[in-house]
Amino acid sequence: MSTAQQEREDKYDVGADFAVPNLDDLVPPGGRLEEDTVTLDTQYFDTTDRDLLRQHVTLRRRSGDTDAGWQLKVPDRKARTEIRVPLTADDSMPSELAALVSGVALGKPVHPVATISTVRRRRRMLDSDGNLLTEVADDTVRATAAAASAGDGAVASDWREVEVELGERGDGTLLEAIGKRLTRDDAHPSRYPSKLSRALNPNDPSPADDDSGAEAVRELLTAYLDTQVQAIVGGDVWLRRGLDPIHATRVGIRRFRSTLRVFKKMLDPAARTHLDEELSWYAGVLGEVRDRRVQRARFAAAVTDLPDELVLGPVAARIENDLLAEQLRYRAELMETVDSDRYRAVLAALARWRTAPPLTEDGDDEALHRARKAAKRARYAAELTRGLVGKKKGKKRVAAYKKVQKVLGEHQDSVVALGTLRALGARAGSTDGENGFTFGLLYGLELQAARRARDDAARLAT
Repeated sequence: MSTAQQEREDKYDVGADFAVPNLDDLVPPGGRLEEDTVTLDTQYFDTTDRDLLRQHVTLRRRSGDTDAGWQLKVPDRKARTEIRVPLTADDSMPSELAALVSGVALGKPVHPVATISTVRRRRRMLDSDGNLLTEVADDTVRATAAAASAGDGAVASDWREVEVELGERGDGTLLEAIGKRLTRDDAHPSRYPSKLSRALNPNDPSPADDDSGAEAVRELLTAYLDTQVQAIVGGDVWLRRGLDPIHATRVGIRRFRSTLRVFKKMLDPAARTHLDEELSWYAGVLGEVRDRRVQRARFAAAVTDLPDELVLGPVAARIENDLLAEQLRYRAELMETVDSDRYRAVLAALARWRTAPPLTEDGDDEALHRARKAAKRARYAAELTRGLVGKKKGKKRVAAYKKVQKVLGEHQDSVVALGTLRALGARAGSTDGENGFTFGLLYGLELQAARRARDDAARLAT
């Protein structure tokens, strides 16, 4: 049986003589600091091509004094979600975790790639009720990584680092305060995202400094694309876990595609066009499931609001049964899609783009739909460039585009709903015991909603 929890942590590189600063003044009234030392032995798993590492996904088996078990860490917005499964009697990988990483692994087998032993000196800050606020871990690390290719020997390395992880009652302010204290005492934010990354690439050089404006834009572009890939990759794992990440995944795809178009002059045309088309294909597969789920709730609410005398026949049952059946059918097709070679190729391309995108040197329904997509692209570009134009100005620009997007999104939902209501009404009208009247009434309400959205869009444009 697995459990899941979100984690947020910052990592710092420190020297051998570094002393963790005093944190007593940060302890809340009635709280306390607890200190101890534990030993952690961890075996990490990945494909030969390091596909999990490329997507910031970590799969490990941990034993030692504490935190024992199988752990899968998946990107989740600004943090990560950790899925835990107890240790198996024969040390074999739980089938549940193997299934969850099958997409990220691109269908390849996973196997041990590194073993890391850590002596951890912990300072755990608790509030007056004993709830964990934060844990500051002073880690002395020794790692052995498997050979990168046949004929090479194993790679051994050791280092010291400090991790600051928020507890269930901690907040970002505390994390920031501890970070400032560490950097003041000559700790440096780690250039490695994880211990595994450092174990596999112990001599990886820091990127060269470049203060040019072009390089600043490139760094922002790469970071923004990386964030959207995290949403898409996280969605892959959550789908396989039986959850519903479709909205977040589609948002990540839209933002990625919008960025491809807004910054098209910076990107290789052939690579950009191909990935845009493939992401559009996958978004369409997701959209079939999303549309049925949204319409079930939308139409059910509309029927509930109608006077009883206007609801002729089993309208609510027709809506729920037909659309749920379609939703389940499209969900099954989606699960087949995420196990296809075409989809795996998309994930492989995203893994490359998140770190090294191919940069170059240098009033009808359809019109409104295009305008809506243009507003999204402008909004997402404003989010990406907020660091260049200023936080306040960037925030205002994003809010304006978001309002336009919302209005035009409502219009598009009504347009899509009209087609569905025509189909449902036709079925009801030709079925004994049912009547198409109420579906016609709902059709008229959606027409009114579409007109209101068009009027709102016109006012926003003036």
